[in-house]
Amino acid sequence: MSERKLEQVEQTLGHRFSDVALAERALSHRSAVADSTAEADNEQLEYLGDAVLGLIVSDYLVHTFPHWSEGQLSKSRARLVNAGSLCAAARRLGLGEHMRLGRGEEKTGGRQKPALLADTFEAVLAAIYLDGGLEAARGFVDRALLQTAVEAEGQRLELSDHKSALQELLQARGLPAAHYRVVRETGPDHRKTFWIEVNVADLLTASGSGSNKKEAEQSAAERALEQLGETGATGK
Repeated sequence: MSERKLEQVEQTLGHRFSDVALAERALSHRSAVADSTAEADNEQLEYLGDAVLGLIVSDYLVHTFPHWSEGQLSKSRARLVNAGSLCAAARRLGLGEHMRLGRGEEKTGGRQKPALLADTFEAVLAAIYLDGGLEAARGFVDRALLQTAVEAEGQRLELSDHKSALQELLQARGLPAAHYRVVRETGPDHRKTFWIEVNVADLLTASGSGSNKKEAEQSAAERALEQLGETGATGK
């Protein structure tokens, strides 16, 4: 990595690396190793970053929302650390511009693939943790992820797992579990949109869309919750 490129990366991340190799590895997809343009990929760093992220977000939620139940904390953490949230954070940082990809991934739009962006965010977090310790990692997560997410959703974070909320509502009303199915897929492989329909005990159907199946299911569940609230369905 050139000195100029390193400066750009460090400015983007808000962290100056003592070990430049960590920064290079964090941004290197396995396809770059296969093409011999990188010495090591970021998969192990991604694994570590996932664990560090879970710790930092859990600690943040416990101290920020001390009155929340375990269920509320778990749902909020799941929302903050899911692939969609991490992809959005990576895009805000412009990580796609700095990723090291092989020719195949480059040609298929790898710099914009949600999964690659989310994985790179976790790998970068791990690199900052290994290079600067937990406080440096905490500062990065706060700047890159938490400030934006909490400002946008605040106290609604604990309600953001619509799929779980729908399941809990159906159980409380004595209704069977909801059934989800993919009804349509649009777009190229690297930028697909999924449309999913949820059927709630033959009382109603609702649909939603997203850049992956999980997001589409959450969207459909949200629509179903809205309809159940409007109709007051009880299953009786």
